[in-house]
Amino acid sequence: MKRFMKGRKARLCLSLLAFVFTFSGLSAQEVIQFNEKKAVKDDKSCEFTETSSLDFVKNMTCGWNLGNTMEAVGISGSASETFWGQPSTTKAMIDSLAASGIKSIRIPVSWSNHMDKKYTIDQSWMKRVKQIVDWAIEDGMYVIINTHHDNWENGNKIPTAKGYYPNQACFEESERFLTNVWTQISLAFNNGYDQHLIFETLNEPRLRGTSQEWWNNRGTDTYKEGAEYLNKLNQVCLDAIRKSGGNNAKRFVMIPGLRAAVDSALAPEFSLPQDSAEDKLILSVHMYDPQDFALNTPGAKKFVQAHKDALNRSFDSLYEAYISKGIPVVIGEYGATNKDNLEERVKWTNFFLEESRKYGITACLWDNGGFDASTSQGEKYGFFDRRALKWVFPEIIDAIVKSTNSSVK
Repeated sequence: MKRFMKGRKARLCLSLLAFVFTFSGLSAQEVIQFNEKKAVKDDKSCEFTETSSLDFVKNMTCGWNLGNTMEAVGISGSASETFWGQPSTTKAMIDSLAASGIKSIRIPVSWSNHMDKKYTIDQSWMKRVKQIVDWAIEDGMYVIINTHHDNWENGNKIPTAKGYYPNQACFEESERFLTNVWTQISLAFNNGYDQHLIFETLNEPRLRGTSQEWWNNRGTDTYKEGAEYLNKLNQVCLDAIRKSGGNNAKRFVMIPGLRAAVDSALAPEFSLPQDSAEDKLILSVHMYDPQDFALNTPGAKKFVQAHKDALNRSFDSLYEAYISKGIPVVIGEYGATNKDNLEERVKWTNFFLEESRKYGITACLWDNGGFDASTSQGEKYGFFDRRALKWVFPEIIDAIVKSTNSSVK
């Protein structure tokens, strides 16, 4: 009888989900197309502890990204996990991160290379994501999962089940893709997961294939359209999550602006979606800032006062626009690329985290496994050796853990 009721409840949730997609005027059958019989379903139950969003993010303290792993694209199946050069994720790896002081883990996940043309996500892929999430939850960590590299590469036409794009021409297919993906994620992760599991709608949503992919010109029609339709896509994702009911009706959800950039989140064109839950939205931004030091190569190797001033302007702006109004901020990605300047990177990390924590912001270190600055220039954001299970730069993890003791405003 219980099994029957669970199935009936799942079908009811799907019906409700299909009913609420109002932006494009698509019918229920046009929106939800995945094979429910093949969907992974959460059959467990646990209590969800309520807290204010500001306190919730403060409690997440410090985070780390399982980068270049579950979000790899270019190949489907289990081989994609190691396709970008990282080892298979193990329980020992997660345990080691938790033991080192990491309290939150962001698990970037790409889905478009793991689904059929009816948007049905491969069961084995979903189960693998659940396994890694479960290991982190068992260690008492907060876990963030998202849709990562599913942003299609041009704004003209998206092939079926290949992703989304924030503009009018691609909206109907984007709505179908994101609705089907988040409906299936919400089926797989619901009552069996308490407040420690967080959903993030999109990763660095942007105008791929245009001159404004990474640098937005707010005066252009292209930017205005992109910002408008990103707001709609964030709403589509959130609606799918909420309408799955259960713990997902009150789960914390992270929402990004274009490029997940601070300037986009501060722009008047960006708005958080309407939410049926109260006080459950978190602004999501990425900060490889100042870029001349933290991202660009060769760029600057010394961390100087001008860099500190620029960071403080960003933190002050986020505080005034969001945190002071009761909306917390999570920096989903941050880090300073290795330019063979460890002492300066440690200074930057200490300053970045001490200042961000003053505002109650939690930050998740981006780690793509690239350690050696001598091999080539580029994004060298390797910090934790997943094969040896140790931090390559102990000074960095020391700065991360120390930041959790910073006083919050």
